[in-house]
Amino acid sequence: MVTKVPPRPVAPRRLLRLLLAAGVTATAMVAVPQAAQAAPPAEGDAKAGGTTLTVAVSQSVDSLSPFLAQKLVSTSVHRLAYEYLTNYDVKDAKPIPGLATEWKSSPDKLTWTYTIREDSRWSDGKQATAEDAAWTFNKMMTDENAATANGSFTSNFKKVTAPDPRTLVIELKKPQATMTALDVPIVPKHIWEKVGDFSKFNNDKQFPIVGNGPFVITDFKVDQYIKLKPNKNFWRGAPQFDELVFKYYKDGDAAVAALQKGEVSFVPNLTPAQAAALKSAKNIKVNDAPGRRFFALATNPGARAKDDKTFGNGHKALLDPAVRKALFLAVDRTTIVDKVFQGHAVEGEGYIPPRFGSYFWKPGTEQKLGYDPAKAEQLLDQAGYRKNGDGKRVGKDGRPLDFRILCHATDPNDKAVGKYLQEWWGKLGIGLKVECLDNVGDPWTKGDYDLAFDGWSVNPDPDYVLSIHTCGTLPATPKDTGATDNFICDPQFDALYAQQSVEYDAAKRADLVKRMQSRLYDTGYMNVMAYPNALEAYRTDQIKSIKTMPEAAGNLWGQDGYWSWWSAVPAADAAGSGDSGSSSTLWLVLGPAAIVLVGVGVWAAVRRRSTADDRE
Repeated sequence: MVTKVPPRPVAPRRLLRLLLAAGVTATAMVAVPQAAQAAPPAEGDAKAGGTTLTVAVSQSVDSLSPFLAQKLVSTSVHRLAYEYLTNYDVKDAKPIPGLATEWKSSPDKLTWTYTIREDSRWSDGKQATAEDAAWTFNKMMTDENAATANGSFTSNFKKVTAPDPRTLVIELKKPQATMTALDVPIVPKHIWEKVGDFSKFNNDKQFPIVGNGPFVITDFKVDQYIKLKPNKNFWRGAPQFDELVFKYYKDGDAAVAALQKGEVSFVPNLTPAQAAALKSAKNIKVNDAPGRRFFALATNPGARAKDDKTFGNGHKALLDPAVRKALFLAVDRTTIVDKVFQGHAVEGEGYIPPRFGSYFWKPGTEQKLGYDPAKAEQLLDQAGYRKNGDGKRVGKDGRPLDFRILCHATDPNDKAVGKYLQEWWGKLGIGLKVECLDNVGDPWTKGDYDLAFDGWSVNPDPDYVLSIHTCGTLPATPKDTGATDNFICDPQFDALYAQQSVEYDAAKRADLVKRMQSRLYDTGYMNVMAYPNALEAYRTDQIKSIKTMPEAAGNLWGQDGYWSWWSAVPAADAAGSGDSGSSSTLWLVLGPAAIVLVGVGVWAAVRRRSTADDRE
């Protein structure tokens, strides 16, 4: 809703300040209503006497439980509400103190000791201690439901203890390379030990939610908003805005229009056309930086569970490596970068984006599958997939090669690439139905798909995003939920994953990670097409300063820490020029192309995929 102002020579922002100073609050300025609105409220929707930073998101929250949440919007909120043992330096993403002030390992790397800071308190006033961390990890080790989101970090833990309030000791079964990058929110034991079934507890009924991060979650309504207040006792210093609101806001184009009107302060995941239009706009800065995500095609490898039972209705032809390779050869990555992303991306190659230089991999000349439709035709012919009289490719069983691809309805990139794929593959005699859905999670979880648009935000340590392709992340049975991204289970990949997870030598580990990417590339189950830039914009008359990550040429939305929202400083106008009765709302809009990781999330206990930016 937008506050209507009569056409007078009084500037809308000035009029708003006068109204608020007089104690007048328009209907659109009250607390977010129970029912969802088609558009965000007008600028000025804030609690009187303070500033509100509102982030309008296009993703549904999968869960407010740190043990279940995997979508980027949810994990971003958890980074604000809970401390991790370590954090990532805003300058270069190197490990820095979080809840732990320092750490050391035994000579054999099997025992790690962390010193827990003394100046961290839970928002209910109780001291945060090593016992909280020990309880968090032990719960994940003993309850598979508590390990849904981040279980890969603790699967190698042998024993976790807290000999005293300031000391945490983790004993490992074998060395583990991620011990300074455990991306696990630490929760308060005295609150969470009361929880029964972790598979069903979404942590969204009682507020405020006790945490020890820079913000405290104070309210939540499904597909409407999440509200947070600054933690005034946060050891690093309290945020400068009086309230932070993540509001569900599906229409990205309307959000950009709101940015131009001054009703919205920040918009991430812009389309190239939107960014171009905003570059010349007054008081708007466009940030175009190397991103931390990839944009890919995922192929259904035959959905199955750990009990070896298969399920889903994926096309059997995609189990043939020759078919997957032919599809690979018929994708023109250069065109995708130039035409779809209009140059605001880098051509896809390996699984880890080039931003993470030491882990970035690209195929050699002999290995690379460049755009070669003629070779794709030849490969299909040799594999027995001949064209019939109608020019359609058919298998030996006579079944045509007609595939379906899951598309995120809110992602224009999915739709644009889908049209290109229909054209390119159509020339091979292969049909493609682009199924754009608001929720791709249900068919994906059930294995009811052939291909899907996929993508993950990658952390500085690549362990997690690699782990989701290991056999151990498959669901226990077809009825269960696993942490797998795409049901891939490849013994060679698993063997390499096991080696890199225990390798502390940085160069040797990087080599193993590159070999994993090479194997993933050769199997053809994942086709990385592009590495999109972080394309976003904000109003300089509303946001005085805000930290990117990395600080030099980095992104604002979806960081590996809490730096952007914790550091945000209101501009003079946004703060009402110091008027005691003034207030303002900064709208930050999560655009339609936001990553899944790819979309792996948990709703209750069911994984759901929403956008291309679901997971960190």
